[in-house]
Amino acid sequence: MSSDEFIKGRGAQLNVSNRFHEHSHETRDDFLNFCASEGEEPENNRTSIIDTFPKTIVNKVTSPDVGMDFSLNPYQGCEHGCIYCYARNSHEYWGYSAGLDFEKKILVKKNAVALLERKLKSKNWKAKPIVLSGNTDCYQPIEKKLKITRNLLKTFLKYRHPVGMITKNALIQRDLDLLKELAQDNLVSVAISITSLQEETRRILEPRTASIKKRLETVEKLSSVNVPVTVMMAPIIPSINSHEILPLVKEIADRGALGVGYTIVRLNGAIGEIFSDWIRKTMPDRADKVLNQIENIHGGSLNDSRFGTRMKGEGEFADQVKQQFAIARKLYLKDREKPKLNCKLHEDFKDGQMKLF
Repeated sequence: MSSDEFIKGRGAQLNVSNRFHEHSHETRDDFLNFCASEGEEPENNRTSIIDTFPKTIVNKVTSPDVGMDFSLNPYQGCEHGCIYCYARNSHEYWGYSAGLDFEKKILVKKNAVALLERKLKSKNWKAKPIVLSGNTDCYQPIEKKLKITRNLLKTFLKYRHPVGMITKNALIQRDLDLLKELAQDNLVSVAISITSLQEETRRILEPRTASIKKRLETVEKLSSVNVPVTVMMAPIIPSINSHEILPLVKEIADRGALGVGYTIVRLNGAIGEIFSDWIRKTMPDRADKVLNQIENIHGGSLNDSRFGTRMKGEGEFADQVKQQFAIARKLYLKDREKPKLNCKLHEDFKDGQMKLF
């Protein structure tokens, strides 16, 4: 594929139709030819920031195999551009495409901090861990400017409420001061997403994320200040990163990680078309092999919504992955365990300060 056909710095290479829209559109060759002759770009690939003001911010998670009860996402859409991201489909609910729109049109929940504070002060709310980034990354690039995630952490600290975090951005190091304070009362745990140890693989899978070097450094820094940190190797993609399980787990164990989790890639909804288009453009020599292997993991389909099997897959490949992680944990993470978050303090801090009586 020639470089001028590839949209640099983006994961998705097209905007797929929104399933909720009555009409769809396509980019015709005569329009592309006109743009080329006029020296114009057929589409603006700059990122747009769109302010929103939702009525609630804490979401109840009902999926039985996600591993969290409540999530909070200060941003919708994600500029990181990970090609496999399951959250892409959620952008359709906002009226956008799961393809390039997901990476270019970032919705910012401007009142997120006020909504969280109202939730934590509610008499009916009983403390349970709330996970930042259950859908999209709370440390994506715009966070550096807006600092919504930092202010959310200040709110969790003020009310002594437990919080979990998932990110693949080293920007989290900016907030080590708050994370250390939260960790003193066992109120925070962090999962760093690391899909590969190979920078070239990272670059094409996750074009606007922190480098592998910076993510490994982040694991080490968090661990060094006693912030509980685990790693998510998610997703495992056959013939792309499936050979890296043992070396990756050894590396993160050496950096102080307390555990490792994984999922196997699944291409639900619009992601199947987006991923298929991407891999035929980036890895044409093995595209068919990878897509066929993904189908074999999920009962003959790229799309798998079955609770209990959708995250881990089934069949010989899925079994091999499961066994490799079992071996890796035994070899490198034996006797390490992430502490359970503290839900007991919050009731005494519901007004923002310790109750004396």
